[in-house]
Amino acid sequence: MAGLRETLAVVLSFASIAVSGCAYGPTLYAPGDRQGYSDLRLEADRFRVSFRGNSLTDRETVELYLLVRAAELTVENGFDTFSIVERETDRQTRLASVSTGFDGRFSYVYFHPRFGWVAAYDPFWSSAQVDQVTRFEATAEIVVSKGPKGDNVNAFDARDVLANLSSRVVRPVD
Repeated sequence: MAGLRETLAVVLSFASIAVSGCAYGPTLYAPGDRQGYSDLRLEADRFRVSFRGNSLTDRETVELYLLVRAAELTVENGFDTFSIVERETDRQTRLASVSTGFDGRFSYVYFHPRFGWVAAYDPFWSSAQVDQVTRFEATAEIVVSKGPKGDNVNAFDARDVLANLSSRVVRPVD
């Protein structure tokens, strides 16, 4: 009986995902307010760039996508190199209740000759649990310039960054 309950829980959780119509995965490389990248031009040669991931996007990916966006922004605006003036990665953690099934417990309705139709649930078959959910957001202020980077160890050649890192970026499918 326990195997049947576990199988039913898995089937119900996949069914609820299919019904909702959402494919939930790590944040893709795309612009966005709640997830994805954003940038703001502060001066002619200075930008603030950020990338915000969801709970399935690890810190390394968030920081990688930030560098790729900084390189793209540099090239898009006609520059060759960028230097990171300030950079930080924020970690936001919260607790969330996660359950399989619709309400975290096995519920059913049955007919009792004395009371009629009765709604009930099995209190011993609860699959609700509390998980820690962590999201990362990386932000950097960059200064862009034309020409080679020279000896500046904080400078990046934008085209080299794109050549080396673009293959690791997961973009949305059009």
